[in-house]
Amino acid sequence: MKEYYKYDGLALAELVRDKEIHPLELLESAIDRAEKINPDLNAIIHTFYDRARKKASEILPKGTFAGVPFLIKDLMDNYRGEPMRMGSRGVFFHPQEHSELVKRYLDTGVIPFGKTNTPEFGLTITTEPKLSGPAHNPWKKGYSTGGSSGGSAAAVAARIVPIASANDGGGSIRFPAACCGVFGLKPSRGLTPMGPDFGEGWDGAAAGHIISVSVRDSAAMLDAVAGPETGSPYMISRDKGSYLEASMKDPKPLKIAFSKKPFVKARLHSEAVEGLEKTAKLLESLGHHVEEAEPSINIDRFWKDFLVVVCAHVAFITGQIKALYGKKEFKKLEVSTRNMAAMGHSLRASDLVEAKQGWHDIQLEMGKFLKSYDMFLTPTLISPPARHGVIPPSSAEEYIMEIGSVLPGSRFFLNNGLVKKFSYPTLSRIGFTALGNITGLPSASVPLHWTSDNLPLGMMLTGRMCDEKTIFSLCGQLERALPWGNKCPN
Repeated sequence: MKEYYKYDGLALAELVRDKEIHPLELLESAIDRAEKINPDLNAIIHTFYDRARKKASEILPKGTFAGVPFLIKDLMDNYRGEPMRMGSRGVFFHPQEHSELVKRYLDTGVIPFGKTNTPEFGLTITTEPKLSGPAHNPWKKGYSTGGSSGGSAAAVAARIVPIASANDGGGSIRFPAACCGVFGLKPSRGLTPMGPDFGEGWDGAAAGHIISVSVRDSAAMLDAVAGPETGSPYMISRDKGSYLEASMKDPKPLKIAFSKKPFVKARLHSEAVEGLEKTAKLLESLGHHVEEAEPSINIDRFWKDFLVVVCAHVAFITGQIKALYGKKEFKKLEVSTRNMAAMGHSLRASDLVEAKQGWHDIQLEMGKFLKSYDMFLTPTLISPPARHGVIPPSSAEEYIMEIGSVLPGSRFFLNNGLVKKFSYPTLSRIGFTALGNITGLPSASVPLHWTSDNLPLGMMLTGRMCDEKTIFSLCGQLERALPWGNKCPN
């Protein structure tokens, strides 16, 4: 199919339903594109073409995306029988069952044929793992795709597939979507399933969904996969009606706050400011009231509380790896991961409770703030996508981290400023995105700005809890006003 790359997922599914094309033909188009483009991207790190061909030749579920080629992120999203590495040299196993979210993806009729690149355990905001090497931004080789769903975002941006699985614990859907010029929504906490392996990831910070070319694909997929599961810690109420229908209708005039102030000590790049101001003007031209305002949040606690929760979870998962695979495999983990684990082990139980209280304070403040505003607009990124090698720790930093990972007093690193120094390249860049993870609020990155170097820099909209319909409605309106679907880097 010569013009395969011009279609979003719903359009391809419509061709299949109308019998204008067979799912196997679509799959071969995706495989052909992957074989041509992926060697330069390194977005896909494992393929199972024959299994996909067999699936495409069978009777498919009559779902929303029946026959559409699909890629699965190699983190959290278990696909039965295919290897799971989580971006790590110390992990290798074959899941015996699909994760619940993958089951729901499959019920829509998608045809997975590969797995996408991710940093180790999704712990950083760039996809440059030592296991499989860096994923390259489709718009400029040698630049970051963002993370941790960087492989998925790059594959969608390059139009290998129109949709791919992703998950977000600190910005890992929205950040790579913003780096690669595609759309990415993190759903409200508990709206999509995390099981059966997890009740909630990172104390509720993590959520799973897709990265897509179009707003409507994201909305349609959320229609299909949203809802509780067996053992779910929350019974989340979703709006009546369809997210897809909402994405096709303009919203009523909204009151939107925008801010140039990240929730960490970092300076906003001029390109991010330009994109934000252009977006604010666009929203005003569409009839919305836009004004500069920001919630009152203690930014000194913001980064530390987030790091405490994440380090506690890293300590737990690396402890499981050591127990399951032994010390030899544990030592294959990246130095920064083992350093975070050591800090996690050095924490007191009260440290975690204190951090979660800090999260609650932010949740409460954002709840109050969004009583006055329908939406909160910020850049997704602090600055344009970084060159490879800028965000990961240097050799000297890794050496110090190696010492920190074996010292019993690793808490010293957390309290004396070294952790903040080493984590700054990541934490400074999630100065906007982590807000959605801490609060559980729905948040979407929209590809509305390209820099003077022709690199994407997305803008982010955060809404009220479980009000994805308004986000989809506004994002759909923005997409119709400033279409990005015709922008393709290849």
